[in-house]
Amino acid sequence: MATFYQGNVPSMARSADAAGPTIRTIRLSDLHDALRRGWEDFMAVPSHAIILCVIYPVLGLVLERIVMGYSVLPLLFPLAAGFALVGPFAALGLYELSSRRERHEEASAWDVMEVLRSPSFGAMLGLGTLLLALFVTWVAIAQAIYIAAFGYEGVTSMSDFARRVLTTSQGWWLIAVGCGTGFLFALAALCISVVSFPLMLDRHASAGEAMVTSLRAVARNPVPMAAWGLIVAVLLVLGTAPAFLGLAVVIPLLGHATWHLYRKVIVSDPNARPVPPPPHRPRKPAADFPANLFPWRNRSDG
Repeated sequence: MATFYQGNVPSMARSADAAGPTIRTIRLSDLHDALRRGWEDFMAVPSHAIILCVIYPVLGLVLERIVMGYSVLPLLFPLAAGFALVGPFAALGLYELSSRRERHEEASAWDVMEVLRSPSFGAMLGLGTLLLALFVTWVAIAQAIYIAAFGYEGVTSMSDFARRVLTTSQGWWLIAVGCGTGFLFALAALCISVVSFPLMLDRHASAGEAMVTSLRAVARNPVPMAAWGLIVAVLLVLGTAPAFLGLAVVIPLLGHATWHLYRKVIVSDPNARPVPPPPHRPRKPAADFPANLFPWRNRSDG
């Protein structure tokens, strides 16, 4: 896959490690631009993105039903927070769509299957397995923290759970320790994966090289990367709030935006071919609506 970069980056820094990709120094404004470009990608292919990500709100609903059905409400928050740990791997198909749009190519739901043909797919799968292991470990530790605070006695209702957590000293301890532990897991996932999967998809890097590059990117840009982690956490919380259905928008938005963040952080391969100019597309007047939704009908015209 060709490597290139679009957009203006205000600050550029050469990496001291000539063996790896060169890393830029970015600013907080670059995060806003990455999110804007990610939103444009989502709006350009919303149906494809929702189809790709519908499994996540469905999975969320199933998890919520299991939690409610077995009265293990304490696991609901750790399960929801775990999306942040496995999200970078789950968005592989979205990186492919953003890459195709970047090259002014047509992007469809079938194009996500190209990820399976990548020479680095095995490396992606390996790193994805590592993130999944982090997720499972986080859930197990979260459960242990709850047991340490309240013992093995189950909760009888949502109100009983809320009373325990919000009005008792054990609950305040649970919130402090649980959030602190979850932060450490999220920080580890961010450091090893913030640009890893796009780099493997784009340059066919190994999992080790991708993780080292991601660590270097975080070390060079600690404040922007910390802000990016906060943005991801806030958006995921907002996405899980309405019965997890918001993830159908949040997951694709973050996936597309991560690709553009990668473009801003990693300097383009100097041997890559240039970006082709966008194809000319004639304007479609409003009078042609809804016929302009079906362009194949007009191929014989003119």
